Amino acid sequence: MDNKKNNQRDFGSGKMWRVITAQAVPLTIAQLIQLLYNVVDRIYLGHLPGVGALALTGVGLVFPFTTLVLAFASLFSTGGSPLFSMARGAKDEERAKEILGEIFTLILITSVLLMAFCYIFCTPVLYLVGASDETIIYAEGYLRIYLFGILFSMITTGMNSFISALGYPTTAMWTTVIGAVLNLILDPIFIFAFGMGVQGAALATVISQCVSAIWVLHFLISGRGGIPLKFSSMRLRAKTVARILGLGVSGFMQQATNFVVQIVCNVTLQMWGGDLYVGIMTIINSVREIVSLPVQGITSGAQPVLGYNYGAKKNERVKEGIRFIAISGIAYTAVLWLIIELLPAPFIQIFSSDASLLEPGIRAMRLYFFGFVFMSLQFVGQYTFVALGKSRRAVFFSILRKIVIVVPLTLLLPMLGGLGTDGVFIAEPVSNLLGGLACFMTMYLTLYRKL
Repeated sequence: MDNKKNNQRDFGSGKMWRVITAQAVPLTIAQLIQLLYNVVDRIYLGHLPGVGALALTGVGLVFPFTTLVLAFASLFSTGGSPLFSMARGAKDEERAKEILGEIFTLILITSVLLMAFCYIFCTPVLYLVGASDETIIYAEGYLRIYLFGILFSMITTGMNSFISALGYPTTAMWTTVIGAVLNLILDPIFIFAFGMGVQGAALATVISQCVSAIWVLHFLISGRGGIPLKFSSMRLRAKTVARILGLGVSGFMQQATNFVVQIVCNVTLQMWGGDLYVGIMTIINSVREIVSLPVQGITSGAQPVLGYNYGAKKNERVKEGIRFIAISGIAYTAVLWLIIELLPAPFIQIFSSDASLLEPGIRAMRLYFFGFVFMSLQFVGQYTFVALGKSRRAVFFSILRKIVIVVPLTLLLPMLGGLGTDGVFIAEPVSNLLGGLACFMTMYLTLYRKL
């Protein structure tokens, strides 16, 4: 196994469901643990005596900023990973090295610019996204420290996908395990023992992300995966950058549209229900992030496998992989929909012990997750488009679901028939139904049947 070729995992043989599962399981675990960076913060802060609800709402107002960082990390990882996998499938190692180096350079440049911009405009933007005079102190206290960890966050999120693409999903999983466990340990120390509150939660997150970033860089620079990250490969090449950005636009738009939706939801909920409902949406977003992970994990895990086989011109294997992720995604989301409809209260109580949140939170959660199964169709269609280099279609359907459907409904439904805050939560299942079906059926008719 010292040979370079043996160090690179082959996705071109074996049952596709087994190859994809081998990628998806550790990747899903890694993504679940990745959530602990922020979710654990929310859990601890939501139970702060006396101010838990306001602190939770304040951290929820930082979501658009963290989503913006994730959007740019996704721009580079989802743009570079398919090209990287195709280059590996075509046995072009030099091309793969160039892509890896250019992604790292793009992450360095973007993280510095993002940190500077967000730090300068922190306070006015927080008010713009729905902060009140009561919650601004918590939101700003968290954000000003979190911004110093943007570089670490982008390296961890943006570069870790290449460890998985090299065929080392377990190593990629450890990236997040290490950071998340450290965050789990540091959070109560900084928040409660040192009495730092939201600032302590942010500091714990930054330190943890720094350690995870060091782990990722150590693996890639060492060349253990057969394709090392080298300084000589970090020069930007206009043609390659254009292809990376072209493919990555889908991942970027998926997160950037989340950024827009989060802002619109917070502002609308602040208008119709105040801080209470902004806090409820913070909890619902946290639950959605957790329960949608297996679908994201299996579609993300399938992406390098589909790209590899597409590059190797093994179309039947590509179709087999698409069938597997579609069936498993639909089955999982159907079961989760049922569980949430029957038992919504425990999900809310994980994040807050405030009794005032429970009754309206249960109603909001049932509305928001109605038709959850259709969300899996969006993931399957979109990730398949990206994996096979059809990024424009993925971008279109991301914009269709979030910008064309969700945003207008979020603004309009509260004004219809006295729906109020209910209208904000109803907008999500409607978008899952319309956008998910449109994306999946287009993928099936224009891509799957023509492979």
